[in-house]
Amino acid sequence: MTYDIDAVITASSAMKEMYNYDRRVRCHKAFYSLDAFEWTEKYALEHSPSAEEIILMKEEQATHEKLLAMLDEAFSVIIPMQARRIHARYILGKKLIEIAAEEGVSVSVVQQAVKSGSKRMRNYFEKKK
Repeated sequence: MTYDIDAVITASSAMKEMYNYDRRVRCHKAFYSLDAFEWTEKYALEHSPSAEEIILMKEEQATHEKLLAMLDEAFSVIIPMQARRIHARYILGKKLIEIAAEEGVSVSVVQQAVKSGSKRMRNYFEKKK
């Protein structure tokens, strides 16, 4: 029985190429080509943000950061109890009943603290203008 050496070498190199290709796919997470389906490239292009959208996102992020800085400033104007209750009510989205139950006070006390704290924050920014 004789073996064809060229066939063994070719099969070995083909297996090595297949292994390397699989490794590259896993490494780069390229499990499909843009040519794989007729809709793939169009989908990728439609769902990529345009230059305008990127600029708008950056402007929104800058505005958001400015508002957060203003919120920190506003919380420094009111007493910590009011700040804690306003934070729970408006930022965490809790109901007045939940805040009252957590703190062991009546709902009207929490409602008054949120109302007076909000009013003091509003007055602070109106004076600042």
